[in-house]
Amino acid sequence: MNVQAYTSSGTKSEEIALNELVFGIEPNAHVVYQAVRIHLGNKRQGTSKAKERAEVRGGGRKPWRQKGRGTARAGSSRSPLWVGGGTVFGPRPRNYRKQLPTKMRQLARKSAYAMKANDQQIMVIEDFKLANGKTREVAAILKALSLQNTKTLLLVAEYDQNLWLAGRNIPTLEIREASKASTYDVLNNQMLLIQKSALPVIEEAFTKI
Repeated sequence: MNVQAYTSSGTKSEEIALNELVFGIEPNAHVVYQAVRIHLGNKRQGTSKAKERAEVRGGGRKPWRQKGRGTARAGSSRSPLWVGGGTVFGPRPRNYRKQLPTKMRQLARKSAYAMKANDQQIMVIEDFKLANGKTREVAAILKALSLQNTKTLLLVAEYDQNLWLAGRNIPTLEIREASKASTYDVLNNQMLLIQKSALPVIEEAFTKI
């Protein structure tokens, strides 16, 4: 599978052959679903809490006598049926963290790359360095590639502080190291923009399976 590579000025460079063992596999949609579900669950704090009947203050006195008023009997004003009462089966603090087996996690990431390749949502860009780490430099690159209004994930081979500082103020752009991009990161965008030097990093990570 070949994709067109571009320079940072938006001109065509050369065609890049993507590794079929990574970008050309048959995607496993269920494993992708599991990986995304676990990723989002692991981000949850799990601190939601509602007071149940025994935890609500008050309600120790019977509101009125059992018989003779023509109304329903009541033993406490903090019953879940009353306004101000406790909650039935309310949320309790819990840990949502789960973990996929390593090979399933890697298969999910490979499947995510394959899905992007099948949908023609992958672009390769020649490596570039920013002179001053200014946001306008990255914005100019995205505009040259016609991606200024497209939700984009840029994968780089290694951390670049200037690039990270320049790109963090662009709401449609996320920057990740290729070796650390999760399945959710790969899928949660409209275009996957990969620096040329990041391709070997991706291939090396997955061809070891």
